[in-house]
Amino acid sequence: MCKSHVLSVPSAKAPFEKTTIERRALRPDDVLIDIKFSGICHSDIHTAFGEWGEAIFPLVPGHEIAGVVEAVGSAVTKFAVGDRVGVGCFVDSCGECEYCLRGEEQFCTKGVVSTYNSLDYDGQPTYGGYSQKIVVTDRFVVRVPDSLELDVASPLLCAGITTYSPLKHWNAGPGKKVAIVGMGGLGHLAVQYAHAMGAEVTVLSQSMNKKEEALAFGADHYYATSHPDTFKELANRFDLILNTVSANLNVDAYLSMLRVDGTLVNVGAPSEPDTYQAFSLIMQRRSLAGSLVGGIRETQEMLDFSAEHGIKPQIERISADQVDEAYQRVLRSDVRYRFVIDMSTM
Repeated sequence: MCKSHVLSVPSAKAPFEKTTIERRALRPDDVLIDIKFSGICHSDIHTAFGEWGEAIFPLVPGHEIAGVVEAVGSAVTKFAVGDRVGVGCFVDSCGECEYCLRGEEQFCTKGVVSTYNSLDYDGQPTYGGYSQKIVVTDRFVVRVPDSLELDVASPLLCAGITTYSPLKHWNAGPGKKVAIVGMGGLGHLAVQYAHAMGAEVTVLSQSMNKKEEALAFGADHYYATSHPDTFKELANRFDLILNTVSANLNVDAYLSMLRVDGTLVNVGAPSEPDTYQAFSLIMQRRSLAGSLVGGIRETQEMLDFSAEHGIKPQIERISADQVDEAYQRVLRSDVRYRFVIDMSTM
């Protein structure tokens, strides 16, 4: 086993503490990663604050992990010491069910093992990327292209795949009108992906404050949802709306902007339930859907696509001592657009 310094919270909403954990000894198919950077995801905050049900404390969050291979198990052939790699939201699955076999491990019927706040198949709790080291089975390690710096690559392991996967699944591309709700950590990447896929991209944000940034990321249009005429002007406009915000919306109002057979896809997860009228779906044969990140094969595809098209998150690097403050800033929407922890500051 190897010891690793980590940032952990002992209970819901408690401040972070610098502690030490033991990572398991390398199995034949394991990879030991020296973590260089770990992104902060809003889901880390929901979990650390106990907003998504009972968490496993002490908790070490983090599932946007980028680093360098330090050691490999005897059966590992895909990775070697010194490789630049990443780990996302999951660290294991059965590998045998229909979903695992088709590369959608996130839907594993046995139950996918999350990178943190989960129990592995031996019943041991998992600890995430706010850590100096992690041990992961090689099936759940991806390669970071050379043209992507490790700090900007880390948020792609969640924010990137969370937005890339539904845009691809619902066929964002030439001839399609796509709206992105929210211009935050997820939204600013969604705009870049939808643009690179060839869609006509509209950003729907509460105010006009981020218009110039949205246009620079590739948006064709920008509307403030707080303006009383926006929903009327955009009625029956879009083939696909990707909702990236973690706040409750007026679902009926957003559904009204879909064309016949249009789909509103949720990747943001508010802590309270949403409501909507059935007729908002029935009258135009619209769909309301959700999407959960992507499988390992698609995550690698997303990284390669990002490198090919120059897609990168806009980040603010912080030290390990700034994580509590960063959480509060995320809640105030005071970040452009993703915090990344420099793990060398532990």
